[in-house]
Amino acid sequence: MLPPTIPTSFVPHSSGATTHRLRSDLSNVFGFFAYLVLGSVFAMAIGVFFYGRILADIKSGKDAELAKAKATIELTTVDNFVRLRNRLESGATLLNNHTAFSGFFALLETLMPSTVRFLSLRLALTDTKGVKVEGTGIAKSFNALAAASASFATDGRIKDAVFSNIVVNSKDNSVSFALTATLDPKIIAFSPTASAVPEKTASTTPIL
Repeated sequence: MLPPTIPTSFVPHSSGATTHRLRSDLSNVFGFFAYLVLGSVFAMAIGVFFYGRILADIKSGKDAELAKAKATIELTTVDNFVRLRNRLESGATLLNNHTAFSGFFALLETLMPSTVRFLSLRLALTDTKGVKVEGTGIAKSFNALAAASASFATDGRIKDAVFSNIVVNSKDNSVSFALTATLDPKIIAFSPTASAVPEKTASTTPIL
């Protein structure tokens, strides 16, 4: 007799049944994945919907606050602020275009030796917004006049200074002269903080 664990007969499984089971398993996996994707999309759609509602509520609240703030604004106050702004802008424009010769006179007082003085002085604005200086004066000596010329050259803000018509008085050796020069535009530009101190310390030692 055969042992009881050995079957007396069996039916072999066909390969078609194995293939069918494999396809069925794959279909189940793809189906599960598709449902998972569909569920995720549905959840995202719900989230976007509720987020949109939240943003709409926030916008409505901000619109209400803006309308309330506008209602508290007085048109008279706004007009006053607008007029004040226009005046400030006009004032700034006028000051920026304003010509102030006080800086030049302060500089001239600093650079010129005490023994040199002007008898006449004429300032004229040129087409290029520069300033031309013409004047006549008298110096105690030729050395004093030379010291003034050296001061102009050292400082550099009184440019192209030319001393001409020099005449020496035989009685006291005083020297009369004429001056032509141009000015650095920064000297005549208005500034509330402008300083009259020269940028460089000019030497007034007479030149022999």
